[in-house]
Amino acid sequence: MNVEPLLKVENLVKHFHVRLGAFGERTATVHALDDVSLDIQHGETLSLVGESGCGKSTTGFTILNLHRASGGRVIYKGQDLTLLDDKHMRPFRRDLQIVFQDPYSTLNPRMTVGEAIGEPMLFHKLAAKTELNDKIAALLQDVGLPSRFASRYPHELSGGQRQRVVIARALACQPKFIVCDEAISALDVSIQAQIINLLLDLQEKYGLTYLFIAHDLAVVRHISTRVGVMYLGRLAELAPRDALFEAPLHPYTKALLSAVPEADPVRERNRKRQILEGDVPSPLNPPTGCRFHTRCPIAADICAKVVPEWKAARPGHLVACHAVNSSSA
Repeated sequence: MNVEPLLKVENLVKHFHVRLGAFGERTATVHALDDVSLDIQHGETLSLVGESGCGKSTTGFTILNLHRASGGRVIYKGQDLTLLDDKHMRPFRRDLQIVFQDPYSTLNPRMTVGEAIGEPMLFHKLAAKTELNDKIAALLQDVGLPSRFASRYPHELSGGQRQRVVIARALACQPKFIVCDEAISALDVSIQAQIINLLLDLQEKYGLTYLFIAHDLAVVRHISTRVGVMYLGRLAELAPRDALFEAPLHPYTKALLSAVPEADPVRERNRKRQILEGDVPSPLNPPTGCRFHTRCPIAADICAKVVPEWKAARPGHLVACHAVNSSSA
């Protein structure tokens, strides 16, 4: 693994301004992301997990400059992507791709599979028209589809087949980094396993780096190199996969992992679950201090007043919690 990360995210902030009231007479700010920092290493799969609305997808979109950052930096090849407009961002689009959750809405229903995959290659001048069909066929083969599918339309394919086409289209640009935004959530469980294995095979073949956004912790454990846990727009914990699943430090992480069912029925019956009380606060008015303190079972007075420091509690294991310090190692 390279010492220098492929992509560096520093204090990333994304706020959305919305109008409230029947006639939009009031304005408010949605704190989607606040002070998110992480490095993404070459060839790894960094997964982001957390409850709905915690900022996972917004992180991916803001890294790719699909959402304009409100603050912070995203460094790729020495360039801060947050400073680039659409024109100057275009050369980086080849390297930075995304696979969305719903493959049907991602694909143009009026374009054949071959046209959808070939379009980015022609746009970025990665293939001449004379060799385009051969490259489309090779990409279809890479994602486990026969070359004859090039003449089909999206409505003629199953959900899993459509997602394979979307992955092939992302690969057409010869990317270095792919954001997988809930890329398997809309698929049947049996198809999910196939797509996960496909992503792993493609990562090994092409040296890809993934930001994998998901709810399913069992899938995350299978595919990840490292895992980040998000809560209400902030990172709560970031650690190597095994360290996080076997010895989590943050109370929120412990609660998430306790909700994952055990395969052994005896262990499932006997284990103690950590059930969180209350609802997730609104990002329109997030709590002061630690954002998790309103639901935390070990919250102290300081938690409501002071934002916890983002610190290394163990080598490579970062956490934001007043109850955890470096002596926890």
